[in-house]
Amino acid sequence: MYRHTLLLISLAALLMVCGLLSLLRWGPQDLSLRHDEHRHRFGAVYMTLNNPFYKIIDEEIRTCVENHGDVLLTRDPALSVERQTEAVRALIDEGVEVLFLTPVDYQQMGPALEAARAAGVPVIAIDTELADTAPVAATITSDNYQAGVACARHLLAHRQAARIVLLDHTATRSGSDRIRGFRDTIAAHPGFEILGEEECEGQLERAMPAMQHLLAQHPTLDTVMALNDPAALGALAALATAGRTDVSVYGVDGVPESKELILSGRMTATAGQSPRSIGRAAAQTAYALLAGSSYEAHQVLPITLFTQENLSAAQAKEWD
Repeated sequence: MYRHTLLLISLAALLMVCGLLSLLRWGPQDLSLRHDEHRHRFGAVYMTLNNPFYKIIDEEIRTCVENHGDVLLTRDPALSVERQTEAVRALIDEGVEVLFLTPVDYQQMGPALEAARAAGVPVIAIDTELADTAPVAATITSDNYQAGVACARHLLAHRQAARIVLLDHTATRSGSDRIRGFRDTIAAHPGFEILGEEECEGQLERAMPAMQHLLAQHPTLDTVMALNDPAALGALAALATAGRTDVSVYGVDGVPESKELILSGRMTATAGQSPRSIGRAAAQTAYALLAGSSYEAHQVLPITLFTQENLSAAQAKEWD
């Protein structure tokens, strides 16, 4: 009897130890896997995160996704088409169900889009359209053409003539549309002359030397139209170095730093976008896609031209 009881106690102890070892080895992973079964996974690949505009968009999407208990995986290709394509493929391999994409080059996304299509992963284009819209489930942008129009109209209303240079990023549809809107609006006004144009990829550190080159080529310039605010800030840095405080500078985005410079009179205007609205619209569209609900396939959000006349100190500190 004693031996039988001892055997039962030993067996129970052995089973308990095995159970504990099993829990320690497998328990957390099994629980995590079961939890992940009910979580949606989203992927985001912007053209660069070296632009606060995309960080705000990502922040808004992430807030919405995490409030749903889901996961957002974000990748930064740093303005490389090849790295962006690799990031898209890697995210597909990680099981994302919807992909948010801001193309580095809107005409060279074929391989990335084909990978998403083959995997059945819908793509939501953000901030700029793609050349091939067929594989894209939805596109959410600001009114980029109107942003250029608004800057040009402000210039026409405040000047009798202008000698203009442009800072562009032609690999992006959004940048090209802004410059095209500006060009089209001043085209009928012969006193407003475009002297030159430089590529800067919308980056401050590339816009500064581009602006220095334009200054050397066209010392009589008096106006800069930049495709975005980082490029406008780079232009302002080059102008300050050259001691040129007489130049009107226009940008697009509504970056708080730009709005502060507008209030102080050092920058002329910026066509403000709302990255928060873009991010929220993108997230809502993604969940509509997953639910099989209706959604707007092409959303164009309005811009607001910020000038010294309509900006408040409070507005200048925040993104719209």
